[in-house]
Amino acid sequence: MPMVMAIQNTIKTESRRREMDNYEKQKVIKSIVPKAVLKALTDGSKYAITKKSYELDVIPIYNYPFKIGREARVEHVNGETIVKERHKLDASMPSNDAYLVDNGKLLQISRRHCVIAMENDSYKLKDRGSACGCMVNDVKIGNELDDNCGLEDGDIITLGSHNSNYKYQFITLDF
Repeated sequence: MPMVMAIQNTIKTESRRREMDNYEKQKVIKSIVPKAVLKALTDGSKYAITKKSYELDVIPIYNYPFKIGREARVEHVNGETIVKERHKLDASMPSNDAYLVDNGKLLQISRRHCVIAMENDSYKLKDRGSACGCMVNDVKIGNELDDNCGLEDGDIITLGSHNSNYKYQFITLDF
């Protein structure tokens, strides 16, 4: 009988260890995998991403609220767009989480364009007073209209006017 109890205790200990390993794995995965991504849908939106993420033309979203705006520190040298490095002189937070390069003759993306937020377990896209507004699935927000809209997995976000080339698909990675 003591041998059976020893085997049962070993099995219980091993089972607890595996549960703990799975819990630790889930913590690691959650710290690495973004909560959502914005997937570039056009060449213009792919080109606008200043930091290529995993070479998939996506913008990872790790935390909410997630602020998006235009990269203002660009130079054009020999037909090439160069993004200048950002140097912070103080400990203040940056204005945006994602800086996009707007290379159009008429700017579509404002320096402080929009924010993706989570409120009461649902996502919202809010315009931050941008000049051209945003669209979610062809519904215009901002620019003197409603400044926010519900956001669902798979929705298409357009930054700027209806003919803007900056289109991204919102993809949640909740698991």
